[in-house]
Amino acid sequence: MRLIFMGTPAFAVASLQTLLNSEHDILGVVTVPDKPQGRGRKLQPSPVKKLALQHDLPVYQPVSLKDSDFLAEMSRLAPDLFTVVAFRILPEVLFRMPTAGTINLHGSLLPRYRGAAPIQWALLNGESETGVTTFFIQKSVDTGNMLLQRKLPIKPDETFGELHDRMAELGATTLLDTIDGIAAGTLQATPQDDTLATRAPKITPDLLPIDFTQSASKVHNQIRAFSPKPGAYTVLVGQRIKFLRSHLVAKQGRPGKVIAVDRDGFTVACGDQALTITEVQPEGKRAMESRAFLSGNPLQTGDLFG
Repeated sequence: MRLIFMGTPAFAVASLQTLLNSEHDILGVVTVPDKPQGRGRKLQPSPVKKLALQHDLPVYQPVSLKDSDFLAEMSRLAPDLFTVVAFRILPEVLFRMPTAGTINLHGSLLPRYRGAAPIQWALLNGESETGVTTFFIQKSVDTGNMLLQRKLPIKPDETFGELHDRMAELGATTLLDTIDGIAAGTLQATPQDDTLATRAPKITPDLLPIDFTQSASKVHNQIRAFSPKPGAYTVLVGQRIKFLRSHLVAKQGRPGKVIAVDRDGFTVACGDQALTITEVQPEGKRAMESRAFLSGNPLQTGDLFG
């Protein structure tokens, strides 16, 4: 099939690479305009653009997806299919353009976790299973008829970064299988059951501070949902510190209080049980194992976070 690929972040890179290795013809890649990053605020391309340029693919970076010149170019290319992975909301004039339609890869088992942050919300809610879904885009976000779903178990201590990478690989093969099925005419789209829908809205700063009066499992889910970035955080002696990796332990104490310190980390009490913290990121510093943090920041039992 003749494809236009649309995507931006690292999650979409595995899908683009898989399609590059397939028999399908990628006519071009659509991604966001370059953005200033780092201390020098130099313009940097998206991860998808970097891969596209490595393979000499035409790259389109419209500020507006309704731009008349951009729409005319997409029409001129005459694609069979738009494939969308972690991109922007497409206007109807665009997603109805290809002859075979526009498909999207979403990081959840739709209709659950519709929205911008499905992986984080699955972790926040302590799910034991997630997956990916391909579907035809329609006007309402993440509501189109489904094509393929693949499930993936979530490990008890798995972080967002780890799950993200596994889902990107699963999504890439699922996307290719979807395109192959559309080309062969063997896939039948299935409507979503809107009564089962749940939301996964954008992550906001108010979700990041840790409240140790909550259950240890809830704090644990918060830590792994935001690791490595943006990072769930607390405060120690006026300094912000992100907790990046933890595991549950059957101990109790005053919420936020350090109740044990050993060579591998330190244990903080929560509303019921406790968490041993094994990876942190102090304010203004890199992420490090708790043992490295403790060598320069000697915690004692009785110290209080929060």
